[in-house]
Amino acid sequence: MVQRPKVLIFIVAYNAEKTIQKVLTRIPEDLLDDYEVEILIIDDKSSDDTVVRCHEAIKSSHLKFKTHVKVNPKNQGYGGNQKIGYQYAIEQNYDCVALLHGDGQYAPECLHDLIEPVIKGEAEAVFGSRMMKPFGALKGGMPMYKFVGNKILTFFQNRMLKTSLSEFHSGYRVYSVEALKQIPFQLNTADFHFDTEIIIQLIFRGLRIAERPIPTYYGDEICYVNGIRYAFDVAVATIKAKMQFLGVIYDKKYDIF
Repeated sequence: MVQRPKVLIFIVAYNAEKTIQKVLTRIPEDLLDDYEVEILIIDDKSSDDTVVRCHEAIKSSHLKFKTHVKVNPKNQGYGGNQKIGYQYAIEQNYDCVALLHGDGQYAPECLHDLIEPVIKGEAEAVFGSRMMKPFGALKGGMPMYKFVGNKILTFFQNRMLKTSLSEFHSGYRVYSVEALKQIPFQLNTADFHFDTEIIIQLIFRGLRIAERPIPTYYGDEICYVNGIRYAFDVAVATIKAKMQFLGVIYDKKYDIF
């Protein structure tokens, strides 16, 4: 009997009591036709009833997936939470891990499109991009200042890193677990620009990144990202990576050529 690929759907959650159950129920059940799927929710020390809502969903008859809920005893930050989830995926021998957010900003219905290229060996990472369809992000409610900032930062990063991604700043991603084993993601920041640092590591390691279009959704969820600080951190991380590539400075997390 052929062993089906093992897929971990990893949901980062923080103060998501209003959205987490809907996110869980929107995960396509037909993923189970092709893969062994489990869900891991890591709550980053929420101050609301996110964990209660997760357990309610698990006890209901609507959730068909085996689901684990873990709670960080201390807030680890967006990047720190990801480190825990990816280490879990490595230790439990999953084939790939899909990163989803508990606030509902990314459509679980797109999981098939993002997982398939990794399982087929066509890419080591697949990112959902809101920028592949012209102005689609704006039509989906992305504020103009975020749209412009996203475009400017992505242009800058593409020029610095000699890449051609349509978006560096989507948090909807699928990674091959074998790829994660090849990069020192544990050395990355615990903050929001973790997503940029792991892209740089993938690029420096020569791993393939693919993109798939995803819809944009902006609701009434609380944004915990300071846009100016985020842009600064992203720019600094990218410049440091470029300087490392040129041999000007040394940062251990990018020592993966």
